[in-house]
Amino acid sequence: MAPLLRLQSVTKCYITGLTCQIFPINGITLEIEPGERIILLGKSGSGKSTFLNLVGGVDRPTSGSIFFDGRDLAVLRAYELAQYRRTQVGFIFQSFNLFSTLTVGENLMLPLDLLGQPDESKARALLEAVGLDGAWDRFPEQLSGGEQQRVAIARALVKGPRIILADEPTGNLDLDTGNDILNLIDEVCRSTSATLIMATHSQEATWLADRVYMLRGGRFVEEPVQSRGE
Repeated sequence: MAPLLRLQSVTKCYITGLTCQIFPINGITLEIEPGERIILLGKSGSGKSTFLNLVGGVDRPTSGSIFFDGRDLAVLRAYELAQYRRTQVGFIFQSFNLFSTLTVGENLMLPLDLLGQPDESKARALLEAVGLDGAWDRFPEQLSGGEQQRVAIARALVKGPRIILADEPTGNLDLDTGNDILNLIDEVCRSTSATLIMATHSQEATWLADRVYMLRGGRFVEEPVQSRGE
């Protein structure tokens, strides 16, 4: 099976002063199969979000190539990258990133509207799948943190992405609610066969991974996968 994502000697550096001195990502080569689940561990500032932004087409590498389904993201034009993000990638953030002035239903419909596919029945079905079928006309501020994250997961999935990028998705939640969200992510990835890359600082999520990496000095160090409850 051909990899869905292939990174070849990918480096990202940031300029401080007149030279390139900060390397959150430094020479990473990696292949990720369709439906595979990758957990990326590391402290705040270690480069986890930078890696997700590169894979998600939000940022470009300083050097190296990132191939999605055989196509090099580095050579895509801005509008082509935007189309890649809209159609192939679902983002889940620590801070939920729901639009406070839109209802839950309107938040879910927004990705479909941007694609010109306003399928309300699909959005309602996903909201029901995450256990919030009665929240369609409510606003995000009327929901708990765990409920808002469930809406964010539904929004990430509504367009049928092939990749889900989750950046500290349980970081703003208590332990029990965070475990519920991890279970939900596990369920939806299994049901949709989406590839998952989750960045976190916590070992609590490693049970749902096929592979676990620690980001150290801009490079990936593979870690053992823990069984649930270890």
